[in-house]
Amino acid sequence: MSGRFADALRVLLSSYVTTGVSAGLGLMLISGSAYLLLGQFAASVAAVGAIVCVPPDHAMPRRGKFLSLLPAALLGLPLFAGVQALHDQPLYLGLLLVPATFFAFLAGAWGQRGLPIVISIMFAMTFSMAVPQHLNSGGLLTTCLYFAMGSLSYLVFATLSNILLNRRYRAQMLAQSMLSLSRLMRTQADRFDPTTDTPLIGELMQQQAALADQLQAARDLLLESPRTPRRQQLAAMLINVLEIRDHLLASELDLDLVKSLPESAPVLTEMHKVIDQMADELDRQADALLRGIRPARLVDLRPALAELNRLPLASTNWTAGNTPSIATLLRGLTNRVGNVNDEILRLNRLARGKVEPDLAAVRRAWQLFVSPTSWSTRPLQVLWRWDAPPLRHAIRAALAIGTGYLLSLALPWATHGYWILVTIVVVLRGSLSQTLERRNSRVAGTIVGCLLAGAILSTQAPTLALLVIVPIAQAISHAFAIKRYLITVVAATVLSLVQAHLISIVDAPVFNALERIADTLIGVGIAWAFSYVLPSWERSQIPSLVQRTLQAQARHARVALSLGQLTAVDDEPELEWRLARKEAYDSLSALVQATRRSLSEPRAVRPALEPLENLLTHGYQLLAQLSTVKTMLLMRRHQDQGDIQETLQIAAGKIDGALSAGAAEDSSSPLAMVTWDEEAAFTDPFVYDLKPWILRRLDLACGLAECIRADASAALQQPGGEPDSSPDPV
Repeated sequence: MSGRFADALRVLLSSYVTTGVSAGLGLMLISGSAYLLLGQFAASVAAVGAIVCVPPDHAMPRRGKFLSLLPAALLGLPLFAGVQALHDQPLYLGLLLVPATFFAFLAGAWGQRGLPIVISIMFAMTFSMAVPQHLNSGGLLTTCLYFAMGSLSYLVFATLSNILLNRRYRAQMLAQSMLSLSRLMRTQADRFDPTTDTPLIGELMQQQAALADQLQAARDLLLESPRTPRRQQLAAMLINVLEIRDHLLASELDLDLVKSLPESAPVLTEMHKVIDQMADELDRQADALLRGIRPARLVDLRPALAELNRLPLASTNWTAGNTPSIATLLRGLTNRVGNVNDEILRLNRLARGKVEPDLAAVRRAWQLFVSPTSWSTRPLQVLWRWDAPPLRHAIRAALAIGTGYLLSLALPWATHGYWILVTIVVVLRGSLSQTLERRNSRVAGTIVGCLLAGAILSTQAPTLALLVIVPIAQAISHAFAIKRYLITVVAATVLSLVQAHLISIVDAPVFNALERIADTLIGVGIAWAFSYVLPSWERSQIPSLVQRTLQAQARHARVALSLGQLTAVDDEPELEWRLARKEAYDSLSALVQATRRSLSEPRAVRPALEPLENLLTHGYQLLAQLSTVKTMLLMRRHQDQGDIQETLQIAAGKIDGALSAGAAEDSSSPLAMVTWDEEAAFTDPFVYDLKPWILRRLDLACGLAECIRADASAALQQPGGEPDSSPDPV
């Protein structure tokens, strides 16, 4: 299967497209039924009611699905009715639009859950502006009933559709997580290439952050009620994906040190090829999930890795203190890559039904790993601070909408001024970088969409044909909203223009593409300009994100270095470690995204980027060191741990003391290091004494914790402060 064809097929079989098709089908059923029963106008307004409920509709657990959609319908109806009632009173309509926009954008306080509600509420008002004026209250009431009918019908349809597609969504979300992991794996493989000068650290961290978001979405679905054998199988495979991520991160350890030695080049070149093979295997298993077929049996690449240990190396006796020789380092590196291979093989056996899933702990406490589905009032309670980003964004959006509305009244083609407002709503985002990302796509997509809509409407197609085009455009727009925003804009433009034409065909039967393009440019310009009004620069968010990262890393170190997991009679310690690991990854992911967004901001207000990048690098390295230590502790769990227990406690105290900026009681105690004896440590390539490795990893982890504290102190200085000069531990 060629690369482009495979990528296209993966997109078509993804949960995004499935959700888009479901939304389009629901819209077609609702508008079609209303058309057959009540006529064209009823169908058009009912379609608006349904469209308002589409933005928050995505693949999610069955529990809470209806409640996630309900706010769009409940808040959309009174605002739709208010705009209808004030159609012929521009002043009062403006007085409604501005405060309603402010309160609508406050939903951004709920993060990713709240943003679709913002879009829904604004769509209810802007699309209502396209509905013709009504001369009596009876007409207004009828129009609102049509809107409510469309909203309620879509709520029921989307809830039922989510239940019916739940099994499919589970497989798709797992496959998408595996594809994200394989992309990360290929970037990691490029790091093994001895001829690569580019460190690729920034790309690695961005992909880690994207994978963390993808894995959380997968957790929400796959860990909901894993009671049936198929659900247990998929949940077990998700656990394996998490383990692969940890082992892949651990494969980064010692890599820069090994690459600095020319004699390691042949081994690293072959290891690069092996990791690429593993990524291909992961892709094939993801494709099998998407296509609903049983994956083929995979080949064990451990023998190939073992052969790498027998490649001739230039004679060297290179050691420094307790640092192993190049042969020992390469042996450890191939073993960590071999752990990735082992987990991929287990993933394959689980998918083929050759291994029974073991999910007792996850089944008992799955709620701990999934996102909340209830609408807590806490985000709203803590919002009323002048420096709160959602509050500032709500004020910014209200001012932008007010400006756009006043300008639309002054234009000679004021009959469709709502298009300026729609553009402002979809372009203006909470950060400058997100607004800039959407600005160019919005302009280009609108131009293409206007040309397509103009071509469609110029054919004077019958109403029934237009009622079919609208759901198709809705399906495409919703399917690519996250992955391909340009496609979404093209489809959304066609959807909006054809839908507005259906609603206002009596009042405005002529479509002018140039006017729509001009409206788009005006709306984009307003959104861009207001991005600088009451800005929430990323620099203001960095201190809390850095503090969260330090706390998460300290907690993960305490839990990972505890021996309780090896002696416990239940799964509570293992569960605690998984939660600590998840928070450590999530905190780093949030900091990566904030740092990346800050690159689009004016130089004068950017945070200190170099120490932030160092902090992120050292944070992922510390995770890798501790994950490797935990793996080795589990490998020697049947041995007496008394010889290492005190050292683990000392290391945990040192790390906690460094990250907490305070000295733990035992932080001054030296680690009980040993002299590196390779002959004693290794009897064959893969059977060796793990204690020297554990001690070395603990020593490096303590050094990394000190680097992270120095990085954090430098990152919190004002831009222009002295950069962090802490050396990387080797």
